[in-house]
Amino acid sequence: MKISARNQIKGKIVEVTKGATTSHVRIDIGNGAVVTASITNQAVEELGLAVGGSAYAVIKASDVMVAVD
Repeated sequence: MKISARNQIKGKIVEVTKGATTSHVRIDIGNGAVVTASITNQAVEELGLAVGGSAYAVIKASDVMVAVD
């Protein structure tokens, strides 16, 4: 598969938490950093995502927000 997004970070799935319709998938990308993605339960099943498996965090964003107290 090829994809236009340039921010592709390979990691290891450390947690998959399924809700009613949406799952939170946590990917350890190394150096203590973990990326969390919210995707549909159907996508989790179709991609065969499970703890211990490899996956890419693909980040495509038009905005980055920063906030402080």
